[in-house]
Amino acid sequence: MATIGQIVFCSMIILIVIFGTAIILLLALALSGQLSEVMSNNMAPTANLGNDELLSCYLNAQTQPARVTEVSVTWQRTGLTGPVYRYQNGAPSLGDQDPQFKGRTQLFPGDLVAGNASLLLRSVGRSDGGEYTCTISSSGGGGKVKIHLKTAAFSAPTFKFTSSALTAEAPRWFPKPNVTWSDFDGNVLNGSTSFAENSVGIFRVVSSLQPVNISETYSCRTENDLVTAVSKATVTDPVTENTYFTFSAASSLMTSTHLSITTSVLCIYYLT
Repeated sequence: MATIGQIVFCSMIILIVIFGTAIILLLALALSGQLSEVMSNNMAPTANLGNDELLSCYLNAQTQPARVTEVSVTWQRTGLTGPVYRYQNGAPSLGDQDPQFKGRTQLFPGDLVAGNASLLLRSVGRSDGGEYTCTISSSGGGGKVKIHLKTAAFSAPTFKFTSSALTAEAPRWFPKPNVTWSDFDGNVLNGSTSFAENSVGIFRVVSSLQPVNISETYSCRTENDLVTAVSKATVTDPVTENTYFTFSAASSLMTSTHLSITTSVLCIYYLT
């Protein structure tokens, strides 16, 4: 049976953790721009190498007029002296643009009047990863938001069924992934996976599962620290398949909430 002192002690610890979580959340929101007039709908995007990527940046519609004028936009990346992109006085201003981004970036002038300053970055390479800052100044207000762009290579596998084996082949993955097979009920199965790395460090992934049963559905999970591809394949002729991707994004709120829950559980254990 817990004493009054133990109850008071644990109550104080829980209150401290709750207040700490609230403070961390407020700081995270402030640093990310969520308390600013400038926002982004994805502050930690993962771009597929070689593809185009849209970096989101816009004025908060709840605090801005329907139409803004005198819009100036600057996109910068930490570590570079020149801007990634600059728009001012009604036109692009790219005289001092960093050479890495020449001919590869654009805004959408027709959307600027609505406060949308999102940046299209073409043909993303590994060196494009990093922290970007979008700064907007306009008649309706302004501010800045930071976006951390991560780069990876990922592709959905194609499936073949031959000689009682189900084989998945994905041509582009980076960083090197892990592959896990499971059956319809989620039981992990023993598959065989091989990797072939090309001259630029991109991996071709081939994984096989044997034996498999006709008409049954199997799951092939390909994942690294940035991207997870979950594929469902049903053994038919031809194989029917479906793949969806999820992307990792660190969350200080999730970490703080986990800490609060863990502390509460420990206190309950302590009291009993």
